[in-house]
Amino acid sequence: MLELQNNLFNARRLRHQPKLKRWRYAGLMLTYRCSAACRFCYYYCSPQASGLMSVETAIQSWEALVRLAGEYAKVHITGGEPFLYFDRLAQILKQASRLGLTPLDSLETNAGFWNSDDDLRNQLRFLDDCGLDRLKVSWDAFHEEFIEVGKVQRFIRIARDILGSHRVLVRWEKHLDQPTGIQEQDAEGKKAILLAALDADSCRFTGRAAEKLAPLIAQHSAADFQGRHCQKALLGSKGVHIDPYGNVFNGQCSGMVVGNVNQIPLDVLWRTFEPDRSDFWKILYEKGPFGLLGPAQNDGFRSQRKYASKCHLCTDIRCFFFDKGNYSTIIGPHDCYGHYTDRD
Repeated sequence: MLELQNNLFNARRLRHQPKLKRWRYAGLMLTYRCSAACRFCYYYCSPQASGLMSVETAIQSWEALVRLAGEYAKVHITGGEPFLYFDRLAQILKQASRLGLTPLDSLETNAGFWNSDDDLRNQLRFLDDCGLDRLKVSWDAFHEEFIEVGKVQRFIRIARDILGSHRVLVRWEKHLDQPTGIQEQDAEGKKAILLAALDADSCRFTGRAAEKLAPLIAQHSAADFQGRHCQKALLGSKGVHIDPYGNVFNGQCSGMVVGNVNQIPLDVLWRTFEPDRSDFWKILYEKGPFGLLGPAQNDGFRSQRKYASKCHLCTDIRCFFFDKGNYSTIIGPHDCYGHYTDRD
């Protein structure tokens, strides 16, 4: 296990100054492809999206996390929708088991893609045998727009029968008992339901959520975020997400690549990450997304009249940079910014 002082940024810091937290968890994004295209997606996952993580990328990331965090290392698998590629998921878990890696902490699913009760039971028994700690089902009004509630309810009943109720968690289960009927609503009805959902639960406005949801509640000018730096987000995340291509996102900051595990091992990326040194990261570290506004405007960017959050502003500017090819080693991949037709 690495110590905090093994990181180059931390080694320069005084005792009382905040440090870059050790990455202790890694979310392996098996694919960007999903059976839904939820408006609140932090990426642009959809049935048309692509990407499939190789066994080698997954295992190398898993091993590096163990070197980095030791017994505290926790791996969860997410997407997209992992059940779309259960065979690949099984290959990864079998190899992890053969190598004696830490058991899978959790698997995230929308519970909407499975063929039969028997197939699902077999898949869940396999996950049980692999030592899965928790199965997390994502469910809310945003998922209900694309996925049949009855299928999700049946998935959960079968999963709890196999794994036990305490190992099957639902976010948010209250929505299962009181479906909104959003699929049958007209545009105004859907908007009312989405606004109620946003009022009830927080949402991170990156990816498709920045495009499809943030405008519904945008109330702030870009200037309102002046001085709102991102030090806490950059230093305190305690983990990363790794996409199907090996791109590493610090914490929940999708679409901003710290590095690629197919080129540099995850533990080495952590040791060498200095958020106050490179141009792009330094701006976010010291000034936040508002600091990106000037360079963007100098290149032709026009800000929206109102924003819902600091992340909404950041995503809007990064979409502009992505289209222009600016900061191309950091801002990407296209799966986090949508196909051009998705944003027209």
